[in-house]
Amino acid sequence: WYQRRVRVSYNWLFEVDSNSKDVDKIFSVPDFVGDACKAIASRVRGAVAGHSFDEFHKHSAKLIRTAIFGLDEKGKIRNRFIFSQNKLVITNIDIQSVEPVDSRTRDALQKSVQLAIEITTKSQEAEARHEAERREQEAKGRLERQKIEDEAEAEKARTNLLKLQAESAAVESTGQATAEAKARADSAQIEAEAKVDQSRLSSEAEKIKAAAELAQLKARQESEIKHQKSLNELEISRARDLAAIESSKFKRIVDTIGAATLRDIAAAGPEMQLQLLKGLGLKSFMITDGNSPVNLFNTAGGLIGANVGQ
Repeated sequence: WYQRRVRVSYNWLFEVDSNSKDVDKIFSVPDFVGDACKAIASRVRGAVAGHSFDEFHKHSAKLIRTAIFGLDEKGKIRNRFIFSQNKLVITNIDIQSVEPVDSRTRDALQKSVQLAIEITTKSQEAEARHEAERREQEAKGRLERQKIEDEAEAEKARTNLLKLQAESAAVESTGQATAEAKARADSAQIEAEAKVDQSRLSSEAEKIKAAAELAQLKARQESEIKHQKSLNELEISRARDLAAIESSKFKRIVDTIGAATLRDIAAAGPEMQLQLLKGLGLKSFMITDGNSPVNLFNTAGGLIGANVGQ
């Protein structure tokens, strides 16, 4: 059996509503600090008594908080310790120190702690050294593997180089013949294309020439038609002018002879009419009016027959 001194600090407050009747409960406990310390100490003593020194020393904070606040239905530590008599609430516990009361036990504990620290330190050093050696071995392994991979890549690159050199030599030996064959094929293709273009251009030239000749023929025909039309118009104008001249001449002759002379001619015999007509320079003429129609066919026949008889 041994004694331990536990020093803790805590936060507290009175949780009441200013408008409720619970305000008076704050003053119902005269020494609420002493009562709270006694209650907390009682719970801490119960937690210490139920565990060994080593277990309590390792998990003191958790055991003390569990003893004071308790566990909820989910097994988690609560964060409040409520005194219902005066509405005092402990909200936090800080474990400042846990140490044995007996000096020999305290010295032994310090030695034990130092030994544990030393063992832990050596264990960590050994673990760190082992980890460093492991990492060094892994780095060496990666380096060797990378070296092997690089050598394999270099060998592969050499193989590809030799293959390319062989292919280059083969291409070089056959390149000239291929180039000549390609040049001949290109030349033949260009010549064929030139002939096709020449035929196309010749066809277009013939087409243009035929179109030009057709346009020229059309223009010449239009010019001839226009010229003939002008000649026809001139001929019509000339005939119209001649008819007008003859009509005017006949009118002047009639006007010169006069109506009385014409009546005398109509009343005279054929010989007198012939002499008068010769004197006037007329071979024949006909006088009629609108009331006595003339059969032109019989008249023309009589004139032709008379001329034949003479």
